[in-house]
Amino acid sequence: MSLQAKLRKYVQTYPQWRFTPPRVQIQCPLTRFGTEYGGYVLDASLMRKNAVVYSLGIGEDISFDLSVIQRFGAGVEAFDPTPRVKGWLASRKLPQQFHFHETGIADFDGEAAFYLPPKKDWVSHSMIPARQYSRPCVRFPVMRLTTAMQRLSHREIDVLKMDIEGAEYSVIEDLIREGIPVRQLMVEFHHRFLPGGTGKTKRTLELLEANGMKIAHVCPRMEVFTFILSA
Repeated sequence: MSLQAKLRKYVQTYPQWRFTPPRVQIQCPLTRFGTEYGGYVLDASLMRKNAVVYSLGIGEDISFDLSVIQRFGAGVEAFDPTPRVKGWLASRKLPQQFHFHETGIADFDGEAAFYLPPKKDWVSHSMIPARQYSRPCVRFPVMRLTTAMQRLSHREIDVLKMDIEGAEYSVIEDLIREGIPVRQLMVEFHHRFLPGGTGKTKRTLELLEANGMKIAHVCPRMEVFTFILSA
């Protein structure tokens, strides 16, 4: 299917984007890190020495994390509570800068119900009871971003990547509420999971903009965004 055909199908499914699509608000040089499937774009010129990178939701594609480590030597704090991810990582040779945490990130500390993927060979679980997921669920530990940062002795985050299957909305609200300094934010929004989900994404975009985060990149499907903290 061509890109134009994909876009036509997308706006037919989510007509709210048809007349007011998100627009890029800040122009900067962007570089893709990772594969076409699992990669994200960021402004490499903003990466400081000893940059702090948080990767929320890694599944079985850590190409972004490894690319950032290779390019900048940054330490990556990777969070994912699903046992399959832990097993997959155990079979790989990982650089010492890759730090895996077997917990999810939410807007509270404790345990959360994660709904199982509809197919056994899929890895992603979700805290959102979306129609795309099976009704059975399992419980995994979660913590707030502020809790993770306190435990790791981090006061700010240079790069925060988020692919957490619908939980991004509450985590972003908690991030803003706590005033966590994030220089660059990459998010995959899962409005397709929620009734009226595009409206929720729009409100989140407005919240981020009101707190100084400007859109630097939007993917053609209008789901993956890069934000940069404006000066």
